Formats: sequence, structure tokens, C-alpha cells
Amino acid sequence: MKNAILANLDNPGQLERLYREDKPGFKRAFQAAYPEQPDNPLLGFWHARLTYASEEVSGGSRQELVFVIIASLLAGLIAKLPAIFALNEEFFYPRNVGFIVFPLLSAYFAWKNRLSPGKSAFVVGASLAGLVYINLLPDVKTSDTLLLSCVHLLLFLWSVLGFTYAGGISRSPEPRLRFLKYNGDLVVITTLILIAGVLMTGITIGLFSLIGINIEQFYVQYVVVFGLAAAPIVGTYLTQANPQLVGRVSPVIARIFSPLVLVMLVIYLVAMVYSGKDPYNDREFLLIFNALLIGVMAIIFFSVSESSRSSKTRPEVWVLALLSAVTIVVNGVALSAILFRISTWGITPNRAAVLGGNVLILINLLLVTTQLFRAASQKRSLGGVGEVIARYLPVYFVWTVIVTFLFPLFFNLK
Repeated sequence: MKNAILANLDNPGQLERLYREDKPGFKRAFQAAYPEQPDNPLLGFWHARLTYASEEVSGGSRQELVFVIIASLLAGLIAKLPAIFALNEEFFYPRNVGFIVFPLLSAYFAWKNRLSPGKSAFVVGASLAGLVYINLLPDVKTSDTLLLSCVHLLLFLWSVLGFTYAGGISRSPEPRLRFLKYNGDLVVITTLILIAGVLMTGITIGLFSLIGINIEQFYVQYVVVFGLAAAPIVGTYLTQANPQLVGRVSPVIARIFSPLVLVMLVIYLVAMVYSGKDPYNDREFLLIFNALLIGVMAIIFFSVSESSRSSKTRPEVWVLALLSAVTIVVNGVALSAILFRISTWGITPNRAAVLGGNVLILINLLLVTTQLFRAASQKRSLGGVGEVIARYLPVYFVWTVIVTFLFPLFFNLK
């Protein structure tokens, strides 16, 4: 739709028709088209119109609502497959939990973006390849590579969702940054949905218990399971139909948490030295340390994806730059600990996976930090930072493919 918008800049009536046919899709496409010709008067008018903070909550089109309802029910049914067909839950859920939601979200965006048959075939083929492969792997209870494959399969399916969201492979970084922003918005709105669900669950079970009816087991097995499976789908629908729902909240969260995380991280590194705990000899501590690294990186990327769409003050850019620099220190500690453990006890699937992931993260952080300090010191925009992040995302996809599909073969399911 982006090309259609740019091609009809001399035809206001056609733009209005495109907008009324698919308002959420038009808004997403306009966000990509506007930066290419920001001085165009007609685009300026549409920018003012689309960024006006409407107080109304849109319900989207009827077709979209029906699609979301059907997808939510399908997600719940997939989650209940072990109960329906008496499948082994310990076998089913670790391997197939990603297929409860990700393929349905991919189908949603494929439908919204009107993906071509070739791109749709790629999405279906990639999802089916993951489904068949992970379920054909032998059920080895003590296999580290099986666990790694199951975990990285989630990232693989997330990457396929990103491909679908962006409408395919694009040279422009904007679709990938929008995808990162969508993930941040989805976390916010899904968390709110789940909090409301918890409150409703407590009230419902409490009310029925007052009249002597115990519905707890039934409610948890069906209502809660279907609700958990549907929450990301409903959250996606709400964020796409009503960008203003979290459009104001997400930037505020990014601005608040970035300096707080920076202070926490510095204090944590100092406290780690005095505590005597280190990731070199403590495996569990190393795992927590890497989880911290990934979480901080996610905050940086989310903040940059938000900043690329709005103005950012110079102090805020400096906070991101310093946070990124401190994260490099965290990554360096984790990487040295992994190398120490490999040199001392040898290579294992877990150590190989963590080593590869940390090396990729370190390279990405160095590129991002360089751009952030350049933007902070030279008062530049964060466009270069966003471009670095967006162009590096396929590298992570390649790594997830290697760990998901090749590690079980390389290490013989050890």
C-alpha cells in the first residue's frame, strides 16, 4: 500500500478511498511513506490527520474481527490438543508451544498485508518445516541440543512472523523497526489483558464459590487456557486497529526505564564484585547473567524503535548510549566466562550456543553503541541507529536456523 500512497499524491480522492478500505493498513503504510517526502503538502495533511489523538477506540472491520475470533479459538484448540487426543504433554508442549500463536499471527499479517502467493508459500513452508522437524526429533530426556532446538524454534517462528509483518524482505529498515515497536506495544497491551483476566478469574471463581459451586478446575482447564492462547492475538488486533491505545504509553515506558535500567546495571556490576559471585564458576549465575544481557538489549532496541518515530532529547540519547556501553561490559564479562568454561571443561552444545549468541550480540552492541555516541555527540537523529539494528536482525535469524535445525545433527542430540 505504501507504493499506492506515493503513486496517488496527485489524487486525494484515491487516497481517501484507500484509507477507508483499510484504515490500519493505510496507517502502517503511511508511516513508511511519509519520511520519503515529508515536504509534500498532501502527505503533511494526512500526517496531521492520522496523528491526531482520537479518543475513540476502533473495532476494526467486521472481517478482521471474525478473523481474530476464529484465530483465537484455533489457538485455544491447539493448546488443548494433548487433552483432546491424549498426547504426552511433556512431549507436546516444549516442542509445539510456539505453534499455538505464531503461525496464527503470521496468518493475520499475511492476510492484512495481502502477501503474494510466493511469500505466503515461504511462510507456510518455513512453519511446516519447523513443525515437522521438531516433532521428528527423538525424545531424549537428557538432550541439551533438543532443549536448545525447542527454545530457538520460538525465535525462528518469531523471525517468520517478522517477515510476514514487514510484507517480505525490504531494503528499507522502517518495516523491521515497526516490527520491533509492534513487539513492545504487544507486550504492553497483552500484559494489561492478562491482568484483567486474572482479576476476572478471581472474581468469577469467588462468586461461584459463594453459592457452593466449585468451577475452579473447569475454569482453569478451559477458560484460562483459551484466554492465554488468545491474549497475544487479541492484543495484536487491538494494537493494529487502535495504535493510539499504547502509542502514548510505550514511549513513556521507554523513557522511564532506560535511565532506571542504566543505574540498576551499574549498581549490579559493582555489587557483583563485592558479593564474590561470578559467572566463571557458577553455571546458574552465568545463565541469569545472559538473561539480564538479553533483557537490557531488548530495552535498548525497543527504545530506539520508539525514538525513530518521535523526537528524542540529547540527554535521552546519552542515556541510551551509556546504557549500550555498559551492556557491552556485561556482554564482555559473560563472553569471557563462556570462553573460560570452554577452555576448562571443553565444548558442549549449551556452551557453543551461548558463545555464538554472545558473539553476535557483542558485534551488534558495538555497532549500535558507535551510532548512539555519534548521534549524541554530533546531535544527529537516531536514524542511523535504527538502520543498524534493522539490518542486523537477519543475522539472528540465521543463527536461530543453525541452532534449531543443525545443532541436533552436529552434536547427535547430546
